[in-house]
Amino acid sequence: MKFNNFKKCNFLATSAVVFTLLSAGYSHASEKWTGYTYSAVSTTAAVKGLERIVQEVDTSTDGDLKIKLNLGKSLQIKSSDITQAAGDDIVQFAADGFFLGNVPIGGVLRLPMLINSDEEWAKAVEVMKPFLKKGFEEQLVVYLGGYRYPQQVLFTTFEMKSLSDMEGKKIRVTSPEQGEFIKAFGGQPINLAGTEVPTSLERGVIDGVITASAGGAKNWSEFLHFNYRFGVNYFNSVIIVNADRFNDLPDKSQKALASSVEKESVKITEDFSKDELVQKQSQQENGMVIYEANEADFNLALEKMKPYWDEWASARGPEYVEALSVVREALGK
Repeated sequence: MKFNNFKKCNFLATSAVVFTLLSAGYSHASEKWTGYTYSAVSTTAAVKGLERIVQEVDTSTDGDLKIKLNLGKSLQIKSSDITQAAGDDIVQFAADGFFLGNVPIGGVLRLPMLINSDEEWAKAVEVMKPFLKKGFEEQLVVYLGGYRYPQQVLFTTFEMKSLSDMEGKKIRVTSPEQGEFIKAFGGQPINLAGTEVPTSLERGVIDGVITASAGGAKNWSEFLHFNYRFGVNYFNSVIIVNADRFNDLPDKSQKALASSVEKESVKITEDFSKDELVQKQSQQENGMVIYEANEADFNLALEKMKPYWDEWASARGPEYVEALSVVREALGK
């Protein structure tokens, strides 16, 4: 009898401990998210920054929010579908540089010749935030911030000292807006995925690309022999999260994630700017011929593109006209 009582007491004590442990585990269960970026290279400033976000959020939330970052092509998600994948809760955290198909108003920031310096970019993106937040909200995601690459310039297989040298050449672009710039100078814009660029350059399918030294040229420089340092526009990426998942997070986790993204957005952009100088020098040392842009080309390009800005916005509706107007006012243009 005493033995049975002992077993019964032991069972109850053990059950109480198990219950306590399970309850504690449940109350502190971590939220596990899937993250995704279009970038397939882990050594870029962007991926390094995204990894820092993941690590910092894990630490600052005491493990309550864990994000596993997946690189480009490791999941069956096209670069152009990342925002949709976040809205559909296929991924919960993402960096998307190809979001214009889902949030086209972001194209204001990429209009050729509209933004021509780091200072102008900072002013423009600040006044565009309300438009971006609304656009992504309609896709069921939350816009937390973003980073940008250095100015997109021209890299070619042919000698290029002036925009007039682009006549009749096939240039890979990343947006219809860049395509309009190419057409304005007699070139033929070609849309290709980044993975197709090396073989297309090698086979003569394209004669050049618009990118940055620290961007595509970092991987394709062996096929590109000339660099005309004419800044066409900027290419930016947004950092977004699924709206329902974000709203369900405890306040502490929301703040930790938002704070980390805000900080790393600045650092990633700065790191890209530093890498641009390093890569430019390296490419030149390895035989790439680099020509600096001339003022005459800048003035001519500005003259050609200004009417296009208004045409672009008017064709898309009042909200686009408003966004463009707000940016132009901020830039004094």
